[in-house]
Amino acid sequence: MSAFAPVAERRRPAAFQPGTRGFTFVTSMSIGMTALAIDTILPAFDEIRAHLGLEPGATELTLLVSAFLIGFGVGQLPAGLLADRFGRRPVLWGGLGLYIVAALATSVAPSLWTMAAARFVWGLGAAGPRVAVTAMVRDAFSGEQMARQMSTIMAVFLLIPMFAPGMGAALLTVGSWQWTIWICAILGIFVVALGIRLPATLPVDQRRSLDLGEVWTSWRMVFSAPATVPYMFAITLATGVFLSYLASSENFFEVVFDLGDWFPIIFGVMAFGLAGAAILNGRVVEAAGLPRLMRVSTIAFVVSAAAMLTLSLLASGTPSFWVFAPVMLLALMSLQVMIVNANTAAMVPLGHVAGSGAALLGMVPLVFGSLLGSAIDQQFDGSMTPLSAAFLGASVLVFGIIRYALRISELPPIKESAQHEVDCLEVGIGG
Repeated sequence: MSAFAPVAERRRPAAFQPGTRGFTFVTSMSIGMTALAIDTILPAFDEIRAHLGLEPGATELTLLVSAFLIGFGVGQLPAGLLADRFGRRPVLWGGLGLYIVAALATSVAPSLWTMAAARFVWGLGAAGPRVAVTAMVRDAFSGEQMARQMSTIMAVFLLIPMFAPGMGAALLTVGSWQWTIWICAILGIFVVALGIRLPATLPVDQRRSLDLGEVWTSWRMVFSAPATVPYMFAITLATGVFLSYLASSENFFEVVFDLGDWFPIIFGVMAFGLAGAAILNGRVVEAAGLPRLMRVSTIAFVVSAAAMLTLSLLASGTPSFWVFAPVMLLALMSLQVMIVNANTAAMVPLGHVAGSGAALLGMVPLVFGSLLGSAIDQQFDGSMTPLSAAFLGASVLVFGIIRYALRISELPPIKESAQHEVDCLEVGIGG
């Protein structure tokens, strides 16, 4: 090539285009940093309780999970606005940078409340990658193709809990509880390095202003889209009970089932089941369609949640683990499939405001879901009955809401082609 060729022609294109394994891996890891920040430190809770002067088994430590998730939810709103204004990649990189700094701050926090504050900021940082990745996928795909791509990303995301608690437990054998936090910062740096090779998926001429009128217009477009609010409500309820399970799992595996030493392995097996559900969803969604899968998953959610409560009541709150765990896993799998597909269905009409749409569909369920999950956590009485009752209540409401949303939504035909092909965009150009 001539030395006088146009500069754009001589730039090397980004390596990880949408649909490639590299793109899927980096976007999955970017979102997976959220799970890593939660699951890696769970085995360290006893040491953290001792460090903070709390009683063994004190439930106050669930505040560290709730604070992170609230920050994760709240941070998605500004992240969405910035992603629509400056592009997806700057938000991804900036969020990971804040994630790394806040993780280091958490490791030196002297009290529960300062640690919770650092965890809140940590969650704010994790919001950037979540919004940026969802917007990137919506930029490149739509309908069932988006659902398939998001299912693949979520499968990798859900596999992280398989090894994260075990990795945390292994680190505790050679170091202090701070090591379970430092590993998150180290892996965050690794993901930033890979994230530089992601393409810009939002053309410059499609970026939106941060003017208040423009912001209001974007939000109005999101909330006025068919079925967005019902889908958001259903996702919020499902997220609430899932986060309650997540935050209290270490406690009930130890207190109810007396399996505390096996917690990392059991938690990993449950995560493997969730990842399997996501993979299966990705394989069949184009053939079956979003509406059918949402109907099936909500029915399975109601049936399995009812079985959870029945088993718990029959055993006075302490059912056999080997009977109860498979039923609870089915409920969690059904719940996850519904969340992925409902989120995809809600994003279908939001292509022009994908950043704001991803932000609001992430923020509202996580903020209010975290509050709901925290309220459910406080009902723990040494039995599985409160959690099972919450699962059943949420599943019945979700069942009705999804049926209503499907009647009023405008989903595209099965196997709709991608909204547009992403051109070979150069590293460092666009967003």
